[in-house]
Amino acid sequence: MWGGRFAEGPSAIMREINASIPFDKALWREDIRASKAHVAMLGAQGIVSTQDAATITEGLDQVAAEYERDGVPEDWDLEDIHMTVEARLTELVGPVAGRLHTARSRNDQVATDFRLWVRTANARALAGLSALRSALVARAGEHAETIMPGFTHLQTAQPVTLGHHLMAYYEMLSRDAGRFLAAQDRLNECPLGSAALAGTGFPIDRNSTAKALGFREPTRNSLDAVSDRDFALDYLMAASQCSLHLSRLAEELILWASQPFGFASLPDSLSTGSSIMPQKRNPDAAELVRGHAGRIVGAATSLMITMKGLPLAYSKDMQDDKPPVFEAASLFDLSLAAMTGMIAETTFKVDRMRAAAQAGHATATDLADWLVREGDIPFREAHHITGEAVKLADTKGCSLEELALADLKAIDARIDERVYSALSIDASVASRASYGGTAPDQVKQRVAEAIARLNSEAEG
Repeated sequence: MWGGRFAEGPSAIMREINASIPFDKALWREDIRASKAHVAMLGAQGIVSTQDAATITEGLDQVAAEYERDGVPEDWDLEDIHMTVEARLTELVGPVAGRLHTARSRNDQVATDFRLWVRTANARALAGLSALRSALVARAGEHAETIMPGFTHLQTAQPVTLGHHLMAYYEMLSRDAGRFLAAQDRLNECPLGSAALAGTGFPIDRNSTAKALGFREPTRNSLDAVSDRDFALDYLMAASQCSLHLSRLAEELILWASQPFGFASLPDSLSTGSSIMPQKRNPDAAELVRGHAGRIVGAATSLMITMKGLPLAYSKDMQDDKPPVFEAASLFDLSLAAMTGMIAETTFKVDRMRAAAQAGHATATDLADWLVREGDIPFREAHHITGEAVKLADTKGCSLEELALADLKAIDARIDERVYSALSIDASVASRASYGGTAPDQVKQRVAEAIARLNSEAEG
């Protein structure tokens, strides 16, 4: 390719550092699809003959069939997927293949191919999120009345329902879905026809290629179009944020599946054993989801640093844009699938959860609230009275509910037998009936709303 300008071929070092075919061969489907749209437009505009356009299209279909069957060959002298496709096309149809590159550059070519690839990755992410959110909603519906301890600082705080806990992750992942949708909307412009950086003098029809490739419209500035990688960063940032949520959920499952907690048993299909300890049941899939989050965030950081100091328009640094996106997408898709399986198939130990909710004086706040509500006591004073009751229960080795009325009256005479109606974990959970609270009726309402939303999303 360089023979017209350079007297000598590339050195071995330059050949190796310059070649991107080992990774950008993943774009072969997108490259052929964009090339077919481009040559169809060239033919329609009379820039190449109808016969040449048809010959090139047939050749591209043959290349696609070969790659689908045999994979993409790696010839580092051809550098990248774009030259690899063109070289094979030339072998198949002859010199007419050279007309394909009329009115385009590898700069707008790769920008288009990469957008198409990321668009598909966004769609996969949205489908994976829909499946995981559906699994969370289904399990939340099953456990709308299952009581478990709610934690702050990993200390027992107040009793909540498992359904409420799972719906918290549904909310997080719904925000993540919104981020991918926003990324998809911003991506929906076609760079093809921007050429190297300044556009082209040929009478091309960019609207037709944009439409053929499923984009809303062509990009409006050729300099920006060939040098923009915001669409890739949007994907990585959405994946990073979501991977943090997946990591938090994975950590909870890891804790819950441990013997000290004993809240859950993860499915055999997503657990492993130990090479030396036969009793072990390791939550490896959850741990790997947690670990993948670091690599996905690292991929986002990598591309941000690559792009941070680049002047307009294209620079060769941008060849390094694809490996972090490809790696992150592979890890992210796998993490979503693994987490969906875990949520769908985990067995929750409801008795153990309930017993844990009854420990740690989880209804202390309910006692304070009762004193405010029934005794007309300022909350700060009620808080102090409750603290005395907790200290007494600790001394006696019992729960607040098990304290004798005489003991409670000794702390504050305004307490009467009605207080016991507020001290059970069932009463505590049922009382949290404010909108978005943990009361079973509230959880069931949120589950019904979530099901309706997911159905609406599925219908488009």
